[in-house]
Amino acid sequence: MEQFLSQNAIYIVMIIVLIVWAGIFGYMFSLDKRIKQVEKEMIGEKNEK
Repeated sequence: MEQFLSQNAIYIVMIIVLIVWAGIFGYMFSLDKRIKQVEKEMIGEKNEK
């Protein structure tokens, strides 16, 4: 196992970085979706007045 980790360390680092970036993009996508929903609610409230 240690030999595998020492020989393929760069691939393991790349996989971890890829997972972190995927998490950041997923969070940003969900945040954007929530902001759009709040914007729609605010526009709806302005039109009702």
